[in-house]
Amino acid sequence: MRTTTLIPCRIATTGITVLGAAGIATAALTGTAHAAPQTAKPAHQAAAKAAAKPAKADDKADKKAEKAEKKDAGKKAEDYPDNLDGWIREAMSIMKKHGIPGSYDGIKRNIIRESGGDPNAVNDWDINAQKGIPSKGLLQVIQPTFDQYHVKGTADKLTDPVANIVAACNYAADRYGTMDNVDSAY
Repeated sequence: MRTTTLIPCRIATTGITVLGAAGIATAALTGTAHAAPQTAKPAHQAAAKAAAKPAKADDKADKKAEKAEKKDAGKKAEDYPDNLDGWIREAMSIMKKHGIPGSYDGIKRNIIRESGGDPNAVNDWDINAQKGIPSKGLLQVIQPTFDQYHVKGTADKLTDPVANIVAACNYAADRYGTMDNVDSAY
């Protein structure tokens, strides 16, 4: 049995076919993924390579975020309205600082499809819910995915609208290149 470990990182790809929400969530929970078979490497080589990649990506993202914070230090913090438009705009500001791609339209399109704009939406019927891990929030994220793709500086709460958007977009960037490439349940 092959085990796949999902490692948070950002990749640039386009034109990827999107899987259904249950398929993605099941892949995240069971450790299986719909991907081309890869040649097996000795465990110590694969572990060393996997450990090096996130550290480099995290260092680069942290440096970029620090640079953006210094640049914005003298500016007044922008006030965002406590509504869908404000949550998306605030999330995009955070995403920009961390190099996470995604457009306003792509994010909003997915939010409307997934939750109708309700930050407290809970899916209590799919395979994840049956396993006790329901999808929640604006972009219907399960807790293990939120924990893995959560971005520092956002609330550590799955149903926080901004944290949910940023974590989901970080996941979509890793899996599909950007949330803009997601055209159905993911």
